[in-house]
Amino acid sequence: MRPLVFITGASSGIGQALALRYYKAGWRLALAARRVPEMQAWLAAQGIQSDQAICYSADVNNADSIIVAASLCIAEQGVPDVVIANAGISIGMDTRVRDDLEVMAQVMQTNVMGMAATFHPFVKPMQERANANPAASAGTLVGIASVAGIRGMPGHAAYCASKAAAISYCESLRGELKPQGFKVVTLAPGYIKTPLTQKNKFPMPFLMTADTFADEAFKTIERGISFRVIPSPMAWVARVLRVLPDVLFDHAFKNAPRKHRSVE
Repeated sequence: MRPLVFITGASSGIGQALALRYYKAGWRLALAARRVPEMQAWLAAQGIQSDQAICYSADVNNADSIIVAASLCIAEQGVPDVVIANAGISIGMDTRVRDDLEVMAQVMQTNVMGMAATFHPFVKPMQERANANPAASAGTLVGIASVAGIRGMPGHAAYCASKAAAISYCESLRGELKPQGFKVVTLAPGYIKTPLTQKNKFPMPFLMTADTFADEAFKTIERGISFRVIPSPMAWVARVLRVLPDVLFDHAFKNAPRKHRSVE
């Protein structure tokens, strides 16, 4: 039977591009998002038949919702070989504004807790499958983080904090699950051309199409690389940012443009 990938946030952007890349590689698709009609319309436009892809209604902000979707996936399609926690949001915040505290809570809930809620219902079934067949790996869990998680950028506090937490969470999970035969892959995209980034009002160096990102991501996941920044030029920027002394970092980015807030 063809392998199965489960992807959240699959109604647009990176999630949709990943779905298409996996389908072209011969995988079956389990796609989860709040906007099921959009996913179904996209599948129809691609000529992808229902025996190769099933859509599930799920909101990663609601753990019970994603758990139900995971249970349906397992019942209808089997245990996935790869689970990709892709769903995420990006909103700017201003700590001086009371309402923006709720914005930060929303971003953290979606980008961090949503990732954990996505992985949770699959870990035990994947481990049980591996126990039944010791020669096989349990499977791969993929967290879509961001290069924004490397350093905290002015005006991007909620998003940067959430992606830094996502990176650390996946790193912890990798150590926990490796003895059970799991691979945990963390992908940190730079600027990817999606509906999410179209709202940005600042320059986006090394902007990459979602399809090109998906191709690089697919190869990275297949190789089981633990952490990768995509595209490669942004990886070099990330390396520099990691070691840049605070005084130089603060000076370089003190006047950086802010990410748009929810009211903007």
